[in-house]
Amino acid sequence: MLGMMIMDVDKAIAVVTAAGLELTDRRRTKSDDGWSLSFSNGAELEIIDGGRVTVSGKGVEIVTDLLGPAAKSRHWTKRDRSTPHSDDS
Repeated sequence: MLGMMIMDVDKAIAVVTAAGLELTDRRRTKSDDGWSLSFSNGAELEIIDGGRVTVSGKGVEIVTDLLGPAAKSRHWTKRDRSTPHSDDS
């Protein structure tokens, strides 16, 4: 897990909403193995029950800055996934 910090869903909500972002949706993931959170700035946060964090959406930078290493080590955007490697693989 690359030294990833475990993130609790309630702690994540508290940190992000304390910065002024409104929680607009909270629901269990489709596979029922964690929580999917949506915030007013367009960020989407998924926290798997074991603590793994994935951040996506328009507001990814703000949320990863707020949550620190727990989110930064796992954030991605659609642009990141479609960019080829430097060796064109």
